[in-house]
Amino acid sequence: MLVLGVETTCDETAAAVVRRVSDGPGVILSNVVRAQVEEHAAFGGVVPEIAARAHVEALDGVVEKALADARLGLGELDGVAAAAGPGLVGGVIVGLTAAKALALVAGKPFSAVNHLEAHALTARLTDGIAFPYLLLLASGGHTQLLAVLGVGRYERLGSTVDDALGEAFDKVAKMLGLGYPGGPQVEKRAETGDPARFAFPRPMFGRAEPNFSLSGLKTAVRLEAEQIAPLSDQDVDDLCASFQAAVTDVVANRARAAFRVFGERHGRPSTLVVAGGVAANGAIRQGLTRLAVEMGVRLVAPPLNLCGDNGAMIAWAGAERLALGLSDGLDFAPRPRWPLDMTAAAPGAKA
Repeated sequence: MLVLGVETTCDETAAAVVRRVSDGPGVILSNVVRAQVEEHAAFGGVVPEIAARAHVEALDGVVEKALADARLGLGELDGVAAAAGPGLVGGVIVGLTAAKALALVAGKPFSAVNHLEAHALTARLTDGIAFPYLLLLASGGHTQLLAVLGVGRYERLGSTVDDALGEAFDKVAKMLGLGYPGGPQVEKRAETGDPARFAFPRPMFGRAEPNFSLSGLKTAVRLEAEQIAPLSDQDVDDLCASFQAAVTDVVANRARAAFRVFGERHGRPSTLVVAGGVAANGAIRQGLTRLAVEMGVRLVAPPLNLCGDNGAMIAWAGAERLALGLSDGLDFAPRPRWPLDMTAAAPGAKA
Protein backbone atom coordinates (compact mmCIF):
# COMPACT_ATOMS: atom_id res chain seq x y z
CA MET A 1 0.00 0.00 0.00
CA LEU A 2 1.40 3.38 -1.09
CA VAL A 3 0.07 6.45 0.73
CA LEU A 4 0.83 10.16 0.41
CA GLY A 5 0.70 12.04 3.72
CA VAL A 6 0.34 15.80 4.22
CA GLU A 7 1.13 17.60 7.49
CA THR A 8 0.38 21.30 8.17
CA THR A 9 -0.83 21.43 11.78
CA CYS A 10 1.81 23.88 13.06
CA ASP A 11 4.87 25.42 11.41
CA GLU A 12 6.20 22.59 9.23
CA THR A 13 4.86 22.13 5.72
CA ALA A 14 5.46 18.44 5.04
CA ALA A 15 4.57 15.67 2.62
CA ALA A 16 5.81 12.11 2.28
CA VAL A 17 5.12 8.81 0.56
CA VAL A 18 5.24 5.62 2.63
CA ARG A 19 4.85 1.99 1.65
CA ARG A 20 3.10 -0.32 4.10
CA VAL A 21 3.53 -4.06 3.82
CA SER A 22 1.42 -6.66 5.56
CA ASP A 23 3.84 -7.19 8.44
CA GLY A 24 6.84 -5.35 9.86
CA PRO A 25 8.14 -1.80 9.48
CA GLY A 26 7.14 0.53 6.67
CA VAL A 27 9.33 1.97 3.95
CA ILE A 28 9.69 5.75 3.62
CA LEU A 29 10.01 6.52 -0.10
CA SER A 30 10.15 10.28 0.41
CA ASN A 31 9.89 12.72 3.29
CA VAL A 32 9.96 16.43 2.51
CA VAL A 33 9.75 19.01 5.32
CA ARG A 34 9.80 22.76 4.84
CA ALA A 35 10.34 24.44 8.22
CA GLN A 36 9.28 27.99 9.06
CA VAL A 37 11.87 28.87 11.70
CA GLU A 38 12.95 32.10 9.99
CA GLU A 39 9.36 33.33 9.61
CA HIS A 40 8.62 33.00 13.34
CA ALA A 41 12.03 33.60 14.98
CA ALA A 42 11.49 37.34 15.42
CA PHE A 43 8.29 36.67 17.38
CA GLY A 44 9.77 34.02 19.68
CA GLY A 45 7.04 31.53 18.77
CA VAL A 46 4.64 30.45 16.05
CA VAL A 47 2.25 33.10 14.70
CA PRO A 48 -0.81 31.22 13.36
CA GLU A 49 -1.59 33.64 10.52
CA ILE A 50 1.99 33.63 9.27
CA ALA A 51 2.12 29.83 9.49
CA ALA A 52 -1.06 29.37 7.46
CA ARG A 53 0.13 31.77 4.76
CA ALA A 54 3.48 29.97 4.54
CA HIS A 55 1.68 26.62 4.14
CA VAL A 56 -0.33 28.01 1.23
CA GLU A 57 2.83 29.22 -0.49
CA ALA A 58 4.89 26.07 0.08
CA LEU A 59 2.54 23.10 -0.02
CA ASP A 60 2.22 22.56 -3.78
CA GLY A 61 5.99 22.41 -4.18
CA VAL A 62 6.45 20.18 -1.14
CA VAL A 63 3.89 17.65 -2.42
CA GLU A 64 5.37 17.75 -5.92
CA LYS A 65 8.84 17.02 -4.53
CA ALA A 66 7.55 14.20 -2.31
CA LEU A 67 6.03 12.46 -5.33
CA ALA A 68 9.12 13.11 -7.45
CA ASP A 69 11.48 11.77 -4.75
CA ALA A 70 9.32 8.64 -4.50
CA ARG A 71 9.32 8.37 -8.32
CA LEU A 72 5.57 7.99 -8.35
CA GLY A 73 2.68 9.64 -10.07
CA LEU A 74 -0.49 10.57 -8.24
CA GLY A 75 -2.39 7.75 -9.93
CA GLU A 76 0.02 5.12 -8.57
CA LEU A 77 -0.93 5.84 -4.96
CA ASP A 78 -3.35 3.68 -3.00
CA GLY A 79 -4.54 6.52 -0.80
CA VAL A 80 -4.04 10.09 0.40
CA ALA A 81 -3.87 11.13 4.08
CA ALA A 82 -3.77 14.48 5.81
CA ALA A 83 -3.49 15.65 9.39
CA ALA A 84 -6.99 16.93 10.20
CA GLY A 85 -6.06 18.13 13.71
CA PRO A 86 -5.36 18.89 16.44
CA GLY A 87 -3.41 22.02 15.61
CA LEU A 88 -3.61 25.61 14.39
CA VAL A 89 -6.84 25.56 12.47
CA GLY A 90 -5.66 27.83 9.64
CA GLY A 91 -2.79 25.51 8.84
CA VAL A 92 -4.91 22.39 9.25
CA ILE A 93 -7.40 23.73 6.69
CA VAL A 94 -4.63 24.25 4.12
CA GLY A 95 -3.30 20.70 4.26
CA LEU A 96 -6.67 19.04 4.67
CA THR A 97 -8.18 20.87 1.68
CA ALA A 98 -5.20 20.12 -0.55
CA ALA A 99 -5.18 16.42 0.35
CA LYS A 100 -8.92 16.11 -0.27
CA ALA A 101 -8.46 17.68 -3.71
CA LEU A 102 -5.65 15.26 -4.57
CA ALA A 103 -7.72 12.27 -3.44
CA LEU A 104 -10.69 13.49 -5.47
CA VAL A 105 -8.66 14.09 -8.64
CA ALA A 106 -6.87 10.74 -8.34
CA GLY A 107 -9.99 8.81 -7.34
CA LYS A 108 -8.22 7.43 -4.25
CA PRO A 109 -9.52 6.83 -0.71
CA PHE A 110 -8.90 9.61 1.77
CA SER A 111 -7.84 9.33 5.41
CA ALA A 112 -8.24 12.17 7.92
CA VAL A 113 -5.47 11.50 10.43
CA ASN A 114 -5.27 12.59 14.05
CA HIS A 115 -1.84 14.24 14.36
CA LEU A 116 -1.39 12.64 17.79
CA GLU A 117 -2.23 9.20 16.42
CA ALA A 118 0.45 9.69 13.78
CA HIS A 119 3.04 10.30 16.52
CA ALA A 120 1.68 7.31 18.46
CA LEU A 121 2.11 4.95 15.50
CA THR A 122 5.53 6.16 14.32
CA ALA A 123 7.29 3.35 16.22
CA ARG A 124 5.40 0.84 14.09
CA LEU A 125 6.61 2.61 10.95
CA THR A 126 10.24 2.52 12.07
CA ASP A 127 10.41 -0.69 14.11
CA GLY A 128 7.26 -2.70 13.38
CA ILE A 129 6.52 -3.14 17.09
CA ALA A 130 3.47 -5.02 18.31
CA PHE A 131 0.52 -3.74 20.34
CA PRO A 132 0.08 -3.02 23.19
CA TYR A 133 2.83 -0.59 24.15
CA LEU A 134 3.37 2.30 26.54
CA LEU A 135 3.85 5.69 24.88
CA LEU A 136 5.19 8.99 26.16
CA LEU A 137 3.98 11.59 23.67
CA ALA A 138 5.85 14.83 24.36
CA SER A 139 5.96 17.98 22.26
CA GLY A 140 5.44 21.72 22.48
CA GLY A 141 1.70 21.33 22.83
CA HIS A 142 1.17 17.81 24.20
CA THR A 143 2.40 15.70 27.09
CA GLN A 144 0.63 12.38 27.58
CA LEU A 145 1.35 8.87 28.77
CA LEU A 146 -0.80 6.48 26.75
CA ALA A 147 -1.59 2.80 26.49
CA VAL A 148 -1.52 2.15 22.74
CA LEU A 149 -3.77 -0.87 22.35
CA GLY A 150 -4.33 -0.84 18.59
CA VAL A 151 -5.04 1.49 15.68
CA GLY A 152 -7.71 3.85 16.95
CA ARG A 153 -7.52 2.39 20.48
CA TYR A 154 -5.76 4.66 22.97
CA GLU A 155 -6.12 5.04 26.71
CA ARG A 156 -4.65 8.09 28.38
CA LEU A 157 -2.94 7.10 31.61
CA GLY A 158 -1.61 10.52 32.51
CA SER A 159 -1.19 14.03 31.18
CA THR A 160 0.05 17.47 32.17
CA VAL A 161 -2.08 19.68 34.36
CA ASP A 162 -0.37 22.85 33.09
CA ASP A 163 2.57 23.26 30.68
CA ALA A 164 3.55 20.66 28.12
CA LEU A 165 7.17 19.48 28.22
CA GLY A 166 8.17 21.27 25.04
CA GLU A 167 6.33 24.39 26.18
CA ALA A 168 8.33 24.41 29.42
CA PHE A 169 11.60 24.13 27.48
CA ASP A 170 10.56 26.98 25.18
CA LYS A 171 9.52 29.25 28.06
CA VAL A 172 12.78 28.63 29.94
CA ALA A 173 14.72 29.40 26.76
CA LYS A 174 12.80 32.64 26.31
CA MET A 175 13.33 33.82 29.91
CA LEU A 176 17.08 33.13 29.57
CA GLY A 177 17.33 35.06 26.29
CA LEU A 178 18.05 32.04 24.11
CA GLY A 179 16.96 31.66 20.50
CA TYR A 180 13.92 30.03 18.93
CA PRO A 181 13.08 27.16 18.90
CA GLY A 182 13.91 26.97 22.56
CA GLY A 183 14.18 23.24 23.28
CA PRO A 184 17.31 22.59 21.21
CA GLN A 185 18.89 25.78 22.59
CA VAL A 186 18.38 24.67 26.20
CA GLU A 187 19.77 21.21 25.41
CA LYS A 188 22.85 22.69 23.73
CA ARG A 189 23.62 25.07 26.61
CA ALA A 190 23.08 22.25 29.12
CA GLU A 191 25.99 20.33 27.57
CA THR A 192 28.49 22.71 29.20
CA GLY A 193 26.50 23.34 32.39
CA ASP A 194 26.51 21.87 35.89
CA PRO A 195 23.26 19.90 36.43
CA ALA A 196 23.82 19.87 40.20
CA ARG A 197 24.35 23.61 40.76
CA PHE A 198 20.65 24.45 41.26
CA ALA A 199 18.35 22.22 43.32
CA PHE A 200 15.19 22.60 41.27
CA PRO A 201 11.96 20.85 42.34
CA ARG A 202 10.71 17.60 40.78
CA PRO A 203 6.93 18.27 40.59
CA MET A 204 4.57 15.29 41.04
CA PHE A 205 7.56 13.09 41.96
CA GLY A 206 6.39 9.85 43.53
CA ARG A 207 2.67 10.46 42.91
CA ALA A 208 0.66 7.33 42.12
CA GLU A 209 -1.16 8.87 39.17
CA PRO A 210 1.18 9.40 36.18
CA ASN A 211 0.42 13.09 35.61
CA PHE A 212 2.87 15.95 35.04
CA SER A 213 3.14 19.52 36.29
CA LEU A 214 5.84 21.77 34.84
CA SER A 215 4.77 25.33 35.72
CA GLY A 216 6.32 25.24 39.20
CA LEU A 217 9.65 24.04 37.81
CA LYS A 218 9.58 26.79 35.20
CA THR A 219 8.87 29.37 37.93
CA ALA A 220 11.76 28.04 40.03
CA VAL A 221 14.13 28.63 37.10
CA ARG A 222 12.86 32.20 36.72
CA LEU A 223 13.23 32.98 40.43
CA GLU A 224 16.78 31.58 40.55
CA ALA A 225 17.74 33.52 37.41
CA GLU A 226 16.38 36.76 38.90
CA GLN A 227 18.26 36.17 42.15
CA ILE A 228 21.68 35.80 40.50
CA ALA A 229 21.19 38.36 37.70
CA PRO A 230 22.98 39.63 35.69
CA LEU A 231 23.60 36.20 34.24
CA SER A 232 26.96 35.10 32.90
CA ASP A 233 27.20 32.54 30.10
CA GLN A 234 28.11 29.91 32.70
CA ASP A 235 25.09 30.84 34.79
CA VAL A 236 22.84 30.24 31.77
CA ASP A 237 24.56 26.93 31.04
CA ASP A 238 24.12 25.79 34.65
CA LEU A 239 20.47 26.87 34.76
CA CYS A 240 19.78 24.93 31.55
CA ALA A 241 21.62 21.84 32.79
CA SER A 242 19.86 21.87 36.17
CA PHE A 243 16.45 22.42 34.55
CA GLN A 244 17.02 19.61 32.04
CA ALA A 245 18.18 17.25 34.81
CA ALA A 246 15.01 17.97 36.77
CA VAL A 247 12.83 17.37 33.71
CA THR A 248 14.63 14.11 32.94
CA ASP A 249 14.07 12.86 36.49
CA VAL A 250 10.39 13.84 36.35
CA VAL A 251 9.85 12.13 32.99
CA ALA A 252 11.39 8.87 34.17
CA ASN A 253 9.45 8.95 37.44
CA ARG A 254 6.12 9.67 35.74
CA ALA A 255 6.76 6.95 33.15
CA ARG A 256 7.53 4.50 35.96
CA ALA A 257 4.14 5.31 37.48
CA ALA A 258 2.54 4.73 34.07
CA PHE A 259 4.14 1.27 33.88
CA ARG A 260 2.33 0.38 37.10
CA VAL A 261 -1.04 1.64 35.86
CA PHE A 262 -0.56 -0.01 32.47
CA GLY A 263 0.27 -3.32 34.14
CA GLU A 264 -2.80 -3.21 36.35
CA ARG A 265 -5.11 -2.62 33.37
CA HIS A 266 -3.49 -4.36 30.40
CA GLY A 267 -0.60 -6.50 31.56
CA ARG A 268 2.97 -6.01 30.48
CA PRO A 269 3.60 -3.59 27.61
CA SER A 270 5.66 -4.91 24.71
CA THR A 271 7.73 -1.74 24.48
CA LEU A 272 8.29 1.73 25.92
CA VAL A 273 7.98 4.32 23.16
CA VAL A 274 8.76 8.03 23.20
CA ALA A 275 7.52 10.23 20.35
CA GLY A 276 7.01 13.91 19.54
CA GLY A 277 9.45 16.78 19.31
CA VAL A 278 10.79 16.39 22.86
CA ALA A 279 11.78 12.81 21.97
CA ALA A 280 14.78 14.38 20.22
CA ASN A 281 16.25 15.46 23.57
CA GLY A 282 19.27 13.26 24.30
CA ALA A 283 19.10 13.52 28.11
CA ILE A 284 15.45 12.48 28.17
CA ARG A 285 16.21 9.55 25.85
CA GLN A 286 19.00 8.44 28.18
CA GLY A 287 16.73 8.66 31.22
CA LEU A 288 14.04 6.60 29.49
CA THR A 289 16.63 4.08 28.30
CA ARG A 290 17.67 3.49 31.91
CA LEU A 291 14.02 3.09 32.92
CA ALA A 292 13.36 0.63 30.10
CA VAL A 293 16.32 -1.49 31.22
CA GLU A 294 14.99 -1.39 34.79
CA MET A 295 11.55 -2.50 33.59
CA GLY A 296 12.95 -5.19 31.30
CA VAL A 297 11.53 -3.78 28.08
CA ARG A 298 12.94 -2.13 24.98
CA LEU A 299 12.88 1.64 24.41
CA VAL A 300 11.94 2.73 20.89
CA ALA A 301 12.55 6.36 19.96
CA PRO A 302 12.16 7.59 16.38
CA PRO A 303 15.17 8.85 14.45
CA LEU A 304 15.59 12.58 14.96
CA ASN A 305 14.04 13.48 11.60
CA LEU A 306 10.81 11.74 12.65
CA CYS A 307 10.54 13.27 16.13
CA GLY A 308 9.19 16.58 14.89
CA ASP A 309 6.18 17.01 12.65
CA ASN A 310 6.59 15.26 9.31
CA GLY A 311 4.58 13.80 6.46
CA ALA A 312 5.86 10.24 6.85
CA MET A 313 4.05 9.73 10.14
CA ILE A 314 0.81 11.04 8.59
CA ALA A 315 1.19 8.76 5.56
CA TRP A 316 1.86 5.77 7.84
CA ALA A 317 -1.12 6.45 10.10
CA GLY A 318 -3.26 6.79 6.98
CA ALA A 319 -1.93 3.51 5.63
CA GLU A 320 -2.62 1.73 8.93
CA ARG A 321 -6.19 3.02 8.90
CA LEU A 322 -6.81 2.31 5.23
CA ALA A 323 -5.48 -1.24 5.65
CA LEU A 324 -8.28 -1.78 8.19
CA GLY A 325 -10.87 -0.39 5.78
CA LEU A 326 -11.12 2.93 7.62
CA SER A 327 -11.49 5.83 5.20
CA ASP A 328 -13.10 9.24 5.56
CA GLY A 329 -15.42 11.36 3.47
CA LEU A 330 -14.32 14.55 1.74
CA ASP A 331 -16.63 16.46 4.06
CA PHE A 332 -14.42 15.68 7.09
CA ALA A 333 -14.05 18.96 9.03
CA PRO A 334 -10.79 20.26 10.53
CA ARG A 335 -10.50 19.74 14.28
CA PRO A 336 -8.37 22.24 16.22
CA ARG A 337 -8.86 20.00 19.28
CA TRP A 338 -8.97 16.23 18.88
CA PRO A 339 -7.95 14.13 21.90
CA LEU A 340 -6.89 10.54 21.26
CA ASP A 341 -8.78 9.26 24.27
CA MET A 342 -12.17 10.97 24.43
CA THR A 343 -12.89 9.37 27.83
CA ALA A 344 -9.60 10.37 29.47
CA ALA A 345 -9.67 11.22 33.15
CA ALA A 346 -7.46 13.90 34.74
CA PRO A 347 -9.78 16.91 35.07
CA GLY A 348 -8.18 20.14 33.91
CA ALA A 349 -5.29 18.31 32.24
CA LYS A 350 -3.98 19.56 28.95
CA ALA A 351 -3.91 17.24 25.94
